Amino acid sequence: MSFDFDTPLELRGTHASKYDGIKRSFGVGDPDIIPMWVADMDFKAAPAILEALQTEVERGYFGYYTDPTPVSAAVARWYLDRHGWDVDPSCIRYTHGVVNGFGDVLAAFSEPGDAVIVFSPVYHAFYRQIRAMGREVRESPLVVRDGIFHMDLDALTVSLTGRERILTLCSPHNPGGRLWTAEEIKAVAAFCAKHDLILVSDEIHMDLTFPGVDFVPTAVAAPECLNRLIVLTAASKGFNIAGAETGLMLVPDADLMRKLEPVLLDRESSPSRFGMAMIRAAFAESLDWSDAVRAYIAENFRIFEERVSKLPGVFVMPMRATYLSWVDFSALGMSDSELKGRVLDARIAANPGTQFGEGGNGHMRFNVALPRATLIEAISRLEEAFSDVQ
Repeated sequence: MSFDFDTPLELRGTHASKYDGIKRSFGVGDPDIIPMWVADMDFKAAPAILEALQTEVERGYFGYYTDPTPVSAAVARWYLDRHGWDVDPSCIRYTHGVVNGFGDVLAAFSEPGDAVIVFSPVYHAFYRQIRAMGREVRESPLVVRDGIFHMDLDALTVSLTGRERILTLCSPHNPGGRLWTAEEIKAVAAFCAKHDLILVSDEIHMDLTFPGVDFVPTAVAAPECLNRLIVLTAASKGFNIAGAETGLMLVPDADLMRKLEPVLLDRESSPSRFGMAMIRAAFAESLDWSDAVRAYIAENFRIFEERVSKLPGVFVMPMRATYLSWVDFSALGMSDSELKGRVLDARIAANPGTQFGEGGNGHMRFNVALPRATLIEAISRLEEAFSDVQ
């Protein structure tokens, strides 16, 4: 089956954050701006997902949802077939988005004043949630070696204060598109065991690896860490259904689950009926769409990297997963505000690297999950915007 990722969707005026939120976030309302900031795709969801939603609409009942057994079975089958992790469906819980699930983990396994480790630069919502709940962010800056990110666990060890309770691993990494190797994941797991830390693995981009590249779940790379592992993920990124706000929490260890359940029960909420329908359709019926969109994104990134890397003083970090390209402009010597302004003047909305913590200065993140003609127009605008740089 073929899928159309080339035809632009008319998303302005539809309450799409990446389009209708530009003026609020960037202070400009130019309708010609190409949005390359919010992490969703400008593509229609898979046909099976659209059909699942239509079924719910035709039924006409939008009440509370219960018994996620069929959805959990689809999730477990997908993890086993696609990623090699034999998940027990009974260890799966559903949250109102991955960030809220992360907040539940913070509430269950830490106290105000405790520290939470993040490898920076990293997804900005981690910082917001940690600080909003009165915890301290402990940044462990990633090191760029051979053009890609690496964790420095030796430096992290030196920085520990004893207040750390949780370590977060973004796998695949956002930003940067880094796929951690099994050996790297095992080293993180050993670090958590040595320092008695809960390991939270954010695997929300797991289904956005490029063709020919396999994602290795933390549970597969380091099964010895299951007694301290909590996986947060979703179908939202890989299948472009972020608006469903339905996250997955996988907790293999029964003792961890017992500590977490009271927090989840306190929420007194049921999963979104529409979100659950979309998740099941994604994992049970949308393999072909997933393969097609990953190939399309990989080609988009190839084009983006090839052309943007030719700009003097600009480096595009190689990536093997996600659709979020991390671009280093630091050699140009511009301030972050000047860099952001120059890109915005080119009628492109992209994320300033400073949003992602230490190591983000002089960088920007660009979402390449766009129809190809739109992507090429954006690249041309960047080339023009930096044409004066020697």
